[in-house]
Amino acid sequence: MAKFKQPKQYRYGRGVQECRRCGSRDAVIQAYGVYLCRQCFREIAATLGFRKYS
Repeated sequence: MAKFKQPKQYRYGRGVQECRRCGSRDAVIQAYGVYLCRQCFREIAATLGFRKYS
């Protein structure tokens, strides 16, 4: 007998997108088809060709 139910599988919203690099589901950047969380994006943005403007 299972004590807890499995988590609900979401079809839309913030719970659907996950980071391609680490699998995190919070703060995923979807622009330009990147699909990386913000932490991973900051680490590899320069290799992707993004530049930081001040």
